[in-house]
Amino acid sequence: MATYPITKRGAEMLKAELHKLKTVERPSVIQAIAEARAQGDLSENADYDAAKERQGFIEGRIQEIEGKLSAAQVIDPASIQADGRVVFGSTVELEDEDSGQQVKYQIVGEDEADLKQGLINISSPIARALIGKEVGDTAVVQAPGGERAYEVVAVHYV
Repeated sequence: MATYPITKRGAEMLKAELHKLKTVERPSVIQAIAEARAQGDLSENADYDAAKERQGFIEGRIQEIEGKLSAAQVIDPASIQADGRVVFGSTVELEDEDSGQQVKYQIVGEDEADLKQGLINISSPIARALIGKEVGDTAVVQAPGGERAYEVVAVHYV
């Protein structure tokens, strides 16, 4: 079984979602199914169909999260010893070599990625281009708008 890299914060987010699904969402949908059954004929009961569909989604998500957590390799970025290299969990400050614009990203697992918060997926083109780079190195990224070059300005393990 392949391991699934995730930061400590990402693992906590998945655990919280799993807890909510099991303690709030699952009982709620079971109650909705019971209420729909009480209405009688299930063959034309839209409430029952919707509740069963919701139940299927919840159970599927629970299984997905449990699978990810069981295969997770939880990484605490603060404990990384990478000697200034960009690795999973590190926060990287970059400068676009064309525009001079500075950006800051943290490389995280797929479930915790959120570009608006500066969290990029480990399998994204920019993250793949950055892995292994050090301060002063240039990372060339194949972006949808063409090739972009970024200089690594700083690497933090927070």
